[in-house]
Amino acid sequence: MRIGELAERAGTTTRTLRYYESRGLLPARRTERGHRTYDESDLRLLREIRTLQDFGFGLEETRPFVDCLRAGHPAGDSCPASVAVYRRKLDELDALLGRLREVRDQVAVQLLRAEADLPTGPAPRCELGTETTGSTEE
Repeated sequence: MRIGELAERAGTTTRTLRYYESRGLLPARRTERGHRTYDESDLRLLREIRTLQDFGFGLEETRPFVDCLRAGHPAGDSCPASVAVYRRKLDELDALLGRLREVRDQVAVQLLRAEADLPTGPAPRCELGTETTGSTEE
């Protein structure tokens, strides 16, 4: 298949495919007339790359998975290098989750402080309140 058809079937652009080719992730086979040509295995590589990127993997992190598929393995994650990338990504995600928990806890403390400081009685009028009663210029 030609580059346009591959891009359409993979849900991407020809520019992206050329970029992947320049990074060595997609093979650069050419016809006698110089047109790029691809097959179903290339579509499989692209789907692997796109799936991993959807999960938050960077382009270079997809390389071991692509190399594994190119080596003839049934899945891109059936090689030790791919498993190592999974481990690193899980460590990264765990660190991010820890940081999110810290931020959430800080916001909860701020909320409790703000609620405790709210005055009792009628609510003060705020310029940026949620209530809009029209324009009443004095």
